[in-house]
Amino acid sequence: MSGEAAREPIDTPNMEEPVDTKVAVVLLEDLLVWQKANAAAFLVSGIAGGARLVGEAYVDASGNRYLPMLRQPILIYTADSSGIRRAYERAMAREVEQLSIFTRELFSTPHDAANRAAVAAVPAVELDLVGIALRADRKTVDKVLDKLRPHP
Repeated sequence: MSGEAAREPIDTPNMEEPVDTKVAVVLLEDLLVWQKANAAAFLVSGIAGGARLVGEAYVDASGNRYLPMLRQPILIYTADSSGIRRAYERAMAREVEQLSIFTRELFSTPHDAANRAAVAAVPAVELDLVGIALRADRKTVDKVLDKLRPHP
């Protein structure tokens, strides 16, 4: 890895152009710290899979190459269960295409297939949401997150 030239992503965005979207994560306020970190990491990994979101690789002055990161800030909010449900419903009503969810059951599943099976077993209205993440145009994100407060 050391000394390798940084490779550009296939769909490299212009790093100097303004970002016209927002990325936001909403977490259940009463989760334990490790649960918040775990849920946030999984939620953002779903968002990161979107096109044109990941910037260029980082390279330090010694030539060591590091993975690229999202090229825009991630806003973190907290809410009670009804606040997360309200944000989820608003995102669904606005047909937000880049939406990831994390349900309470996922804290106890052992792998990705079990995670998907746990979600597939529950109708949308019964999902026990402990977190959501979304990426959409700024106005849509603002409307979805209306009345939520940033994580302290």
